[in-house]
Amino acid sequence: MVTLCALIAAFNEEAHVADVVRGTAPYASPVVVVDDGSTDDTAARARDAGAIVIRHEQNQGKGCAIRTGLEYVLKQDRSHVLFLDADLQHDPAEIPRLVACAEQGRGDVVIGEREFRNDAMPAARFYANVIGSAVISRFIGTDVTDSQSGFRLIRADLLRRVRLTGTGYEIETEMLIKLVRAGAAVERITVRRLQYEGAHSKIRPFRDTLRTCLLAVQYRYLSS
Repeated sequence: MVTLCALIAAFNEEAHVADVVRGTAPYASPVVVVDDGSTDDTAARARDAGAIVIRHEQNQGKGCAIRTGLEYVLKQDRSHVLFLDADLQHDPAEIPRLVACAEQGRGDVVIGEREFRNDAMPAARFYANVIGSAVISRFIGTDVTDSQSGFRLIRADLLRRVRLTGTGYEIETEMLIKLVRAGAAVERITVRRLQYEGAHSKIRPFRDTLRTCLLAVQYRYLSS
């Protein structure tokens, strides 16, 4: 039986975090939000929506927030950890689709992959995602078209076996590389994106993608 706890890293997401928490709560318990030094009401709105909130006093980066959250959620008696972003890019109503894959034994890691369309997203983001994922797949050791997707379901026992060191967005790739090296099977499903029009991304497409690709070499060949 698949049982979930949810981990949401958030930075200045007061507009959406409560909706994400409420949408996730029917499927996962606890829902844990790591507020990574937000200067708005992210922490309060997440807490009011029912989340357990862990707060960094200063912004440290998504990787640090994920690692802080894992220290808490991996102590819970749950079979899987659900990751999703706080900006409502992912539809919590699609969580059961990821769970169904895990229940059917179709992946130790189930990734909700966004569909990348050049006519529906900024060109810089499109090419950074497509090219970056193609390069990074070689280091992961399995085909992944959305290596930076923050919507994923992972077996908790496998997460306990890997040591993560990433501080920024590269942690998504580090996680995949190290889990596959530890023997994890990856399943991918296509999910719809809720946010794009007018949304401001915190990712710097080419700079962050280049950094992630370079670090992927380290994670694949030099890290334990």
